[in-house]
Order: sequence, then structure tokens, then C-alpha cells
Amino acid sequence: MISQSDIDFYKENGYLLAKGVFTEAEVEDMREAVDAIIRRAAGSKYDKNHVWQGDYLGDEDVRKLVLKGFHDVHYHHAAFTRAAIHPRMADIVRGLIGPNVMLHHSKMLVKPPEKGAAFPLHQDYPYFPHANHTMTAASVYLDDATEENGAIGVIPGSHKLGPLPHVGRHYLDHREYPISRATICCAEKGDVLFFNYLTVHGSNANRSPRPRRNVLFQYRDPLDPPTVDTHVDWGMGLMITGENADYFDFRVRMNK
Repeated sequence: MISQSDIDFYKENGYLLAKGVFTEAEVEDMREAVDAIIRRAAGSKYDKNHVWQGDYLGDEDVRKLVLKGFHDVHYHHAAFTRAAIHPRMADIVRGLIGPNVMLHHSKMLVKPPEKGAAFPLHQDYPYFPHANHTMTAASVYLDDATEENGAIGVIPGSHKLGPLPHVGRHYLDHREYPISRATICCAEKGDVLFFNYLTVHGSNANRSPRPRRNVLFQYRDPLDPPTVDTHVDWGMGLMITGENADYFDFRVRMNK
């Protein structure tokens, strides 16, 4: 179970690396599901490169790099539904967010070997701002992650700065927030990195011969309302722990 010291660390630093949340067999199920999604998307109109554009990279670098990403993966494969509601995940998010926790969305991010694209430092807040800032990401490592293959880095305590101005809503000014400022969260497959959506985070490109596959779940308190009608899709609303006392109003907002 999550300890009080873990909760205190998260509140102070804005992130928590939880070790061994998923077994090797559970990780393998998710790996196979990720590979299946990519195979189905190949050659279809849904097969897109999600590399971040911007002056932090030259045009030549952008053309070389690749990032595969798909949202609502728990609608693609049941392995991700099992992961989202896993008892160990539920225990941790209950400790970090509170007794009532809702899934906001899920997605997968795959950095291929030797050309996996970087994520410049940013907050997730601009994409889906909420009033009380309970939104918490849970990034599940499906591969061992090191600096070489683009492990996620965070700036501890940056969640206390509140919302920061982003370049085109996407990322922070790389001159003020270079990736070198981040604490790299190296991890093993089956570990999960939890971080608040105000925590500044990002990652370097994957320059290794190994892939870096992650599945990410965003959770929030159901009584923490969005402040902007953005990032609304059919993947949100699943209760992970507790109850949704806002259910009827939530239905109205979703059906607008």
C-alpha cells in the first residue's frame, strides 16, 4: 500500500516513482496490445507522427524523429482497462488524489529505437485545465527507461509555481526550461511515474537501440471541474475509486 511518506513526497515534489506496480506478465500483455494498435494503424489514415514541432529542434532533426501516440487505449484493448483500474494503481491514486478518483483519459506513447522524438519541458495543464488541479498522470513503463532511451524527467516542486506561460500552448520556452534542468526518472518495466499536471516534465530523444514504450493514464477528482471545454472525448468518466457525486452534471457537460 502507498505510505504516508510517499504521499508527503508527492505533495512536496509533485511526482512519485512507484516501483513494481505491474508484474512482468501484465507488462507483456500491454506490450502486445501496444504492438497490435500500431499494426492496425499502419497504412491507415490514423497512422500519424506526433513529433513536437518548435525551435528547440532543427528541421532536419524533426524529419528524422518519430513518436507514435494514440488516445483512449482502454477502448482499444482490455489490457489497458485492467491496468487503469488495477488494485495497486487504485491504491496509489486514492492516496494522491483522495477517496474519489475518475479516469480522464488514457494514451500510449512509443519512442522507436534510435529515432524516438523528445518531449520538451512542459506542463499538461494547458491541454485540460481544471479548477482544483487534482489532475494526476500515471505513466506506466513498459520498457526499462534510462537517459539514453528517453526516460521522463521532472522538475521537483515545479507544481507549486502554478500554471506557466507556454509557447503555443504546447511547451515551455526551452531557453528558460532546458531538459538539463530536469531530474531524470530512470525506471524498470512495471514501474509507474505519477506526477501532477502542473509538474514540469519532458524527455530527451531515444538514441538507444531499444524502444521506450509508455502507457499513460490521467486521473482526477470528479468534483474538480474543467475550467475550459477542451480535451473532451468519449474515453473519460470511468470511476476508479469511490463515487461520482457530480454524475448528473457530468453527463450534461459531456452531452453538450
